[in-house]
Amino acid sequence: MADSFFTTNRYFDNKNYPRGFSRHGHFTIREAQLLERCGHAYNDLDSGKREPVTEDEWQFVAVCHGELAPTNEHEKVWFKYIEHTRRPKRFHTLSGGKPQMDVVEDYTDTED
Repeated sequence: MADSFFTTNRYFDNKNYPRGFSRHGHFTIREAQLLERCGHAYNDLDSGKREPVTEDEWQFVAVCHGELAPTNEHEKVWFKYIEHTRRPKRFHTLSGGKPQMDVVEDYTDTED
């Protein structure tokens, strides 16, 4: 695994983690270090910009395509990162309830 996921640049996601991966609270220190050190390789392999070279990278691509479940730390940390960044953001309302429908009641007098 020494030559797998090799890249010379550090990976930063200023949009989702402007203070860094380790300061946000989603990742452990080890996971944050892996993302910073190997994130460009993960992203390029996931998007298809980079062809896998080693067996670990081939397995990583299979995990990214949903063919396998994540088993090693590289796959698990990238899967965790994707879950936090690509899912739709939840929003909350101030009322806390569902919008109410207007109900029109009929007040006709039936007593004649």
